[in-house]
Amino acid sequence: QLQASGGGSVQAGGSLRLSCAASGRTFSSYAMGWFRQAPGKDREFVAAESWSGGITSYADSVKGRFAVFRDNAKNTIYLQMNSLKPEDTAVYYCAADLGVSRNPEGWSYWGQGTQVTVSS
Repeated sequence: QLQASGGGSVQAGGSLRLSCAASGRTFSSYAMGWFRQAPGKDREFVAAESWSGGITSYADSVKGRFAVFRDNAKNTIYLQMNSLKPEDTAVYYCAADLGVSRNPEGWSYWGQGTQVTVSS
């Protein structure tokens, strides 16, 4: 019900925009967020936004480089990633739930993930 897309391979310093489209139900009243998981590492919080957009949260590692925003009319959330670094390489997942949480266990709905690879 959550379909992530937009991943790819870029060089360090480049940009990518990820999209996560919801289908089957309306997520306009849900918080939506992004997590990532690198090989051999736990899934970590990246960014999230409340349903109204009034609360936005970012991991320190991406603050100032990434921006999360949503279009409720399109039932879609985006993650604009600028100034990408090799350490941003991971599978990126979108998620939805009633509230914003930095803990993956706080999210009920998950997309399938999209690979982002940043080369130096």
